Amino acid sequence: MARILIVEDEKSINDLIKMNLALGGHECVQTYDGEKAVEAAKETRFDLMILDIMLPKLSGFEVITRVEKIPVIFLSARSGLEDRLRGLKLGGDDYIVKPFEMQELAARVEAVLRRTSGGGRTAEFDGLFVDLTGRTVKKNGEEVPLKPQEFDLLEALIINRNIALSREKLITLAWGYDYSGETRTVDVHIQQLRKKLGLEERIKTVYKTGYRLEI
Repeated sequence: MARILIVEDEKSINDLIKMNLALGGHECVQTYDGEKAVEAAKETRFDLMILDIMLPKLSGFEVITRVEKIPVIFLSARSGLEDRLRGLKLGGDDYIVKPFEMQELAARVEAVLRRTSGGGRTAEFDGLFVDLTGRTVKKNGEEVPLKPQEFDLLEALIINRNIALSREKLITLAWGYDYSGETRTVDVHIQQLRKKLGLEERIKTVYKTGYRLEI
């Protein structure tokens, strides 16, 4: 997938981000202060940097001005409009306020990578080839037609692979915040994905929670 630089001085948050993004197939490098972040960005090509603002030695705002153009998601407890506008004007691609949910961060990571990668985002397993940008699915080389909502659900599962997601969270990720229907629609669409793509052993039912795509 992508190589991501995580710049966060709170080790527990840094580790949590790395663990969840690694479950999604991304390669993550961790740094804990601004100077180390600049050094890492100059030594290695990264597809994305997740950047805190309040850092030791150099702030996130200073870091982004000292590195070659890398897509950046600012991650900060500073929620004021002035800070958010400053981050975006300096070249940030997104700005997430702490505290945050890992599923939202994962979704925003994928959104930024889609916009900035210059190529398609794909996933491949069990004879399936999923083009997240082109919104197509092939099984053993043959295209499998999915309804738009089925693909949205599959995309949410792939982005959050190996993470248990509640039905409510899947509704938010795949249907949107304004969806007002029943959560049972998730079960129906999951059944369709399992049947159409042969994912009976991959999409696990998580007791009293929801579903998890195991890859």
